Amino acid sequence: MKIGTWNVNGIRARQAQVQDWVEIEHPDVVCLQELKASPDQLPVWLCELEGYWCYWHGGKGYSGVALHVSKGIAPERPRFEHPAFDYENRMVVVHLPPATVASVYVPNGGKDFPAKMRFLGALEQFVAEARGGEPLLICGDLNIARTDMDVHPKERKPRAIGQLPEERAQLERIIGHGLVDVGRALEPDNDQMFTWWAPWRNLRERNIGWRLDYVLASESLYGRGTSCRIQRDFGTSDHGPVVAEFAV
Repeated sequence: MKIGTWNVNGIRARQAQVQDWVEIEHPDVVCLQELKASPDQLPVWLCELEGYWCYWHGGKGYSGVALHVSKGIAPERPRFEHPAFDYENRMVVVHLPPATVASVYVPNGGKDFPAKMRFLGALEQFVAEARGGEPLLICGDLNIARTDMDVHPKERKPRAIGQLPEERAQLERIIGHGLVDVGRALEPDNDQMFTWWAPWRNLRERNIGWRLDYVLASESLYGRGTSCRIQRDFGTSDHGPVVAEFAV
């Protein structure tokens, strides 16, 4: 099973890139974040991406997430849903035979940090309640750099939102409910594993960034993980896609 997650930072500006990415990678599940558009603002061919069950959960101008599931692994349309704590179209969940998959866009926190922490606390409860059931995949932009290793030395700012101790502690509590940070577990010593770059001074080309985008998998599913790649050179979003594969 191949899972792709990408914060597109505006689907209307990146719709052709999303189609190209899907055609190149052929993911079984596609998770998108920061759509900044409602379904009625998108072309029919994108809303009904060929070969996929598509679920768009976005509003005009801000936030928004999507989940697409290949008809190859789900011959009939699966059940998509939103947790009760979802707001601003930030999370959608789908239940599949191999796992429950969530596409998540955690608030940045710059304008309302308490709201970010409330969302993260509710996400922790969601993960805790799912533990012991079917395997779980949390995919998306969590807007937290997990450790200093996940921020380039030139970008490390101890009091910057996204690097705060209380955010990192909350992320560890989420992971502590039986999840594995797939990218970090597969490459524990990789200090160049960034997924977001500020759009100036050629930071992306120089790989001076932060790791904000994750694939978190239940321990049982991680045991079948074979790869987790960051595609820094693809697309024009300020985030790079992340693609993980599992032998299921």
